[in-house]
Amino acid sequence: MTLAPRITMVTGGARSGKSSLAESIVSGIGGARIYIATAQAWDDEMTQRIKLHQDRRDGWITIEEPLDLCGALQRTDGQGVRLVDCLTLWLANLGDGAGPQVEALCDALNRQKSPVVLVTNELGLGIVPENALARRFRDQHGWMNQSVARIADQVWMAVSGLPLRLKPQRETP
Repeated sequence: MTLAPRITMVTGGARSGKSSLAESIVSGIGGARIYIATAQAWDDEMTQRIKLHQDRRDGWITIEEPLDLCGALQRTDGQGVRLVDCLTLWLANLGDGAGPQVEALCDALNRQKSPVVLVTNELGLGIVPENALARRFRDQHGWMNQSVARIADQVWMAVSGLPLRLKPQRETP
């Protein structure tokens, strides 16, 4: 018998279908659906991106939490399946020196009782950024993804709208 995975990570590039894949995973688990949104609308283009995501979320409870992701997970544990979209924006919101926050996130994830599906970008497949700040963020982001993938029960990657399973869920009796 297979139980719902407690921690699922979904990664992929921009417009790869990762959010849609994560939403379908949450819907397949069943129960109340809680969307923890980390995006902030700093300009009109980002406002439109957020609206596209919101328009797909009929029947979801939405919590906007750009910074205190650990607190949002703690407050919502036991209330339903949570989808965090996305870790990349959360990390960017935290700014430089977010390492301790990533460790705290992994600790919080390990304490969760209800399923959590986390969306993140795969940044390391492109060119090396030309400036030091962008390189530091790319590196920090890669380390964050490795940390979350290590503790996740399953990891998926969306490529051109297609799901690719990277880490299969473990079977439980």
